Amino acid sequence: MKSVPVLLVTHDDLLWQHWRALDPARWLAARGRGLADLQRWREQGRTLAILDTGLPRLPSWQDPSWQPLLSGLQVVVASPSPNDEQGAQALGAGAQGYCHGYAPATALAQTLEVVTSGGIWMGRSLVTRLLKLVTERTQDAAAWDNGALTERETTVARHAASGQSNAQIAGLLGITERTVKAHLSAVFDKLGVTDRLQLALRVHGISAPADAGGKIPS
Repeated sequence: MKSVPVLLVTHDDLLWQHWRALDPARWLAARGRGLADLQRWREQGRTLAILDTGLPRLPSWQDPSWQPLLSGLQVVVASPSPNDEQGAQALGAGAQGYCHGYAPATALAQTLEVVTSGGIWMGRSLVTRLLKLVTERTQDAAAWDNGALTERETTVARHAASGQSNAQIAGLLGITERTVKAHLSAVFDKLGVTDRLQLALRVHGISAPADAGGKIPS
């Protein structure tokens, strides 16, 4: 399996040493010390990174600067004291994953595998919280796409919104990953969403269709 470069952004030397326990045959670790390193990482044509929430002077997760900063990147936000509120905010800001900063290397590697496959990683309690929010909504489940999608696009969208990777969706539906990507591209275009998190919020009724006056949470 091909090695994947991953930028580990932290000012904490102990956390850096902990993250370096990742299998070097699979993950080519490089160190970053600030948000500017994320931009340089993207300019180098690389995408995967882990970001320490303990970095000094991090903007609030509601700060609009996160969207352009994280655009085009696959960033896992890691906290030494994770909580669901912060996790939801980080994912809403554009992160692709949220986990404990001192999770075992095997668990961290699993998170990276999911994110590199196009999925979104979050802890069980955060998933439970989001699902509970979904069940409390009264939005008509059939109205989330305004009838804009084909039957196959709807199926692919629901699988993607549940956190399954392109490879997993392809296996379930008996189609190629290329076909899955094509369907998702059409879904994103028709629904006016830009990533899987926004799609998940839309599918599960957490955000309203744009023509209904809704707004994707940031």
